[in-house]
Amino acid sequence: MTQPQRAPQLAPPSRPHANKRALIAIGAILVVLTNAVVFVLPPLLPVIQAQYGLDTVAETTWLYTALTLGGGAGFVLLPRVADIHGDRNAAVVASAFLTCGALIPAIGDTYLTLVVGCAVMGVGGAAQLLPLGFLRRNLGESGLAIGVAVLVIATGIGIVVGMIGGGLTVENLSIQGFFVTLTVAAAATTVISFAAIPHTPPAEASGHIGILGTVWLIGWVAAILLSMTQGLVWGGAALIPLGIGVVAGIAWVRVERRSTKAVFDATVLKSRFVVTASLCIGLFAAVNAAFLLLMSTYTQVPPEALPVPEAYGLGLSALQTGILMLPFAATFLVGSVLADGPVSRGSGGNVLITGALVCVAGFAWLALAHDRQWHYLVGAGVIGLGCAIGYAAGFTLVQMAAPEAKAGMASGMAGTCMAIGFAFGTAIVAGVLSVSVVEIPGTTMEVATENLYAPGYWTAAVLSALIPVTVLLSRARARRRTELAIG
Repeated sequence: MTQPQRAPQLAPPSRPHANKRALIAIGAILVVLTNAVVFVLPPLLPVIQAQYGLDTVAETTWLYTALTLGGGAGFVLLPRVADIHGDRNAAVVASAFLTCGALIPAIGDTYLTLVVGCAVMGVGGAAQLLPLGFLRRNLGESGLAIGVAVLVIATGIGIVVGMIGGGLTVENLSIQGFFVTLTVAAAATTVISFAAIPHTPPAEASGHIGILGTVWLIGWVAAILLSMTQGLVWGGAALIPLGIGVVAGIAWVRVERRSTKAVFDATVLKSRFVVTASLCIGLFAAVNAAFLLLMSTYTQVPPEALPVPEAYGLGLSALQTGILMLPFAATFLVGSVLADGPVSRGSGGNVLITGALVCVAGFAWLALAHDRQWHYLVGAGVIGLGCAIGYAAGFTLVQMAAPEAKAGMASGMAGTCMAIGFAFGTAIVAGVLSVSVVEIPGTTMEVATENLYAPGYWTAAVLSALIPVTVLLSRARARRRTELAIG
């Protein structure tokens, strides 16, 4: 897999005067805030399960699934809003979604409002990809590299803010108090986005936004996820949403191929390596979500609350679990630096493979050793490095293959794959952890039995191994096309 050529720019775009530092700062704020929202949930899932009296792991993880499915819609729509209606407008809309999403559970304080709020916040979470567009459009040739660096580095910071800051807030306030704090932060970001991001002419004056196709896409994906997470609870009835999702997905693909208002532009999809890199991003997101869920559930199970034969866990708080994520965040900062040089020299495929193999090593380690805190410190560092390398390479390859006017479309494709990957990773692990459960005495709550965690980590390792397979298949197809063209 060689590096794609940079997409041609037919005419130099008109760029308003922009304050480089202010743009980088607001870009970092958007990425930190949106990733903090994503990463605050895993360590809080056991706390939420206890506070709202949720019985199963699958029921609890639907909060995370709602967040990522909302993100799937946002990753399609908001970058296109930036292409067509301007970067400032897109950032303000995204921040407003975050504000409203946080406000819903802050006011309601029920499981239902929490699910709805997570879905709305997920839409606003697409703000993390907007800097790829507005930094590229406002900073010229250096904008692409700066945008990817801001995305990956600020993601690492967002992990720390989410995993540790959320735990601190809940320990000192409450889950409702946390969402009040998040509402204020998101509202402030809305104002800052309007003030700091210059209003630019639309990059694509005649573009369109495929709203119907986006809703359809999220609908069939949600139906499949529902069958995956509830299969053991519903039994044969889970085949109904599965069948609906599969049929609707096939129909969606057929309609999108012929539609004049398709969700994704066919010319960008056909750009070299865009699909391959986006699929790899989705797989990295799946293993990322798998790690977060497996680690958070195991470390926070209180062993003293379980019957002696089934006792396991570390009994950590949400804050202590967040601290275990520090190596993940630290190596996440390193990953983008390591990936940048090889990708720019045309070795993007090899970088994706390297990141995947690093993840395989991390998951293999945790499959064999996951009952001590230091086991997670080591595993988190390794997996964080692998994911960061993969994300940096994937997003750079996608952006390099797309013209500047389609920067939002390109980041939307990659972001949608990332959101769906997070949702599938969560659903797969939730399914694994639901195979066998043990009830906590004196409550109606159930937790997975200890023997399911090793298979969960091996499952994540297999998902990681699919990334090299994807890259190698792409290379083989490219060689065949070249041979046929020559022949």
